[in-house]
Amino acid sequence: MAQGAGETTDVVMHIGEVAARTELSLRSLRHWEEVGLLQPSGRTDGGFRLYTESDVDKVLVIRRMKPLGFSLDEMKAVMSDLEVLGDPEADEGDRAAAQQRIADVRTDATERRARLVRQLEMADEFIGLLGARHG
Repeated sequence: MAQGAGETTDVVMHIGEVAARTELSLRSLRHWEEVGLLQPSGRTDGGFRLYTESDVDKVLVIRRMKPLGFSLDEMKAVMSDLEVLGDPEADEGDRAAAQQRIADVRTDATERRARLVRQLEMADEFIGLLGARHG
């Protein structure tokens, strides 16, 4: 196995297993790599992507942000901040700034969720209206 940056002795998976576990397409995972959102932890000598459990956790974070309408740049920023927070050797100033940005994103995500709930309520009302009229 060829080593990637920061590779650990974690169990590694190929892209197909990650796609199945996260209910995402291979295309999505490849796209996220192309745009710099997610990098696999390593590659085989033959060039196949290798992912760790930590990578799967990152995929799940991204997958949960998408329905809330976060942009690619916003998702990259969150992933970067989570990396800082997960790095025990990170500078305290960097950690504090990352914590504040994550808190701001959490507030934003809460507001976005509330808008989605309102949209679902309107969708339910519409479906009920159609059912009442055309039963």
